[in-house]
Amino acid sequence: QMQLVESGGGLVQAGGSLALSCVASGPAFSKYNMAWFRQTPGKERELVAAILWNGRQTYYTDSVKGRFTISRDNRKNTISLHMNNLKPDDTGVYYCAAGSAAISQTTPGLYDYWGQGTQVTVSS
Repeated sequence: QMQLVESGGGLVQAGGSLALSCVASGPAFSKYNMAWFRQTPGKERELVAAILWNGRQTYYTDSVKGRFTISRDNRKNTISLHMNNLKPDDTGVYYCAAGSAAISQTTPGLYDYWGQGTQVTVSS
């Protein structure tokens, strides 16, 4: 059983930056593809970025391309999401997830483990 704990959320003005981290505990972290999803009230959970188990391939939703960077450190069982030039539409609860599906899979149900989420609020 893997446990995921996110940190790094907060309040930032539009145009600012934040860095999210997710620490995993449990076996076989390096075998899982990892992802960041976000959710706002009344909307479905949306895939923001994902990274292959070995870090050699990444996926980004169109709205964050060029602004967000996902990375992982398999020695430390962590993934990060560096977010630059934040926009009010980036506001939401950000969740770390682990799974075996292809990293372009946007369906939350295909991921096996989830963190509790961290709030990101971008003010205009």
